[in-house]
Amino acid sequence: MEGVSNRLGGTGRSGSLVAKLLADRGLRARTASRSGSDVRFDWDDPATHTIALDGAASVYLVTPTVRVTYAAQVARFLDLAESAGVRHVTYLSTYNADAAPEEIDIAAVVAHLAGWPGLTHSVLRPAWVMQNFSDDHLPLVDGVLAVPSCGNTEAFVDAADIAAVAAETLARPGAHAGKRYALTGPQALTFQEVAETIAEVSGRPVAYQDLDSEAWIAGALSVGLPAPYAVMLRWLTGAVVSGNGSTPTDDVEKVTGRPAGTFRAFAERNAAVWTATEPT
Repeated sequence: MEGVSNRLGGTGRSGSLVAKLLADRGLRARTASRSGSDVRFDWDDPATHTIALDGAASVYLVTPTVRVTYAAQVARFLDLAESAGVRHVTYLSTYNADAAPEEIDIAAVVAHLAGWPGLTHSVLRPAWVMQNFSDDHLPLVDGVLAVPSCGNTEAFVDAADIAAVAAETLARPGAHAGKRYALTGPQALTFQEVAETIAEVSGRPVAYQDLDSEAWIAGALSVGLPAPYAVMLRWLTGAVVSGNGSTPTDDVEKVTGRPAGTFRAFAERNAAVWTATEPT
């Protein structure tokens, strides 16, 4: 693959991993985000877009985070990307994105990608990411994991597997043009099972509390998430609560040639996160 492959949002859960995987294959790659990346990129600062795209042949596209309206920004960026010589975009979407509420611009971005004749594209649709449990998204509070689920399941996926699939689509864009990949782990787990696994690997008691969805969303908004983002939280949690959470697929293995990682393996790899954290 000639040229540079950009990772927009490159310091996130999968972006820096994608860049490393491409570099390991001898391909030039650089990350682009507001801070901590090879080049600065800010969705709200168009002046950074041209610099980030300079010399890029492909882009790993992560849309603006904690927002639901961004299609117009992405459309302008794609127009600029094509003019700059980009020929392939791998878009990080969401599992079952076709069912997303109209207020969320996920489907609009895919429509934009399909409408650019000069660009090929691949769409990654991951389930809930395992790293939610090892960062600030779903933290343990006083030894309790509190998430709405009504006892239903989700096929959590490791960000490392998302990155591996993304790197493959960027390294061989022709083989993955127009593809949609639903990325999951190999098992559908309840949050109770997640809590039990964390307890086992960390050696500390962990309980699961099944919260009311609206109470959980209200709590998320109270600590700083913007009010319009409630529609996204309601959709994501609603899929699990209704019993329509993600189900295991073999797309990770189909693309990478190896099975998706288990939650147990992820938890063992990250046990220090929970053992080092005292209950608050």
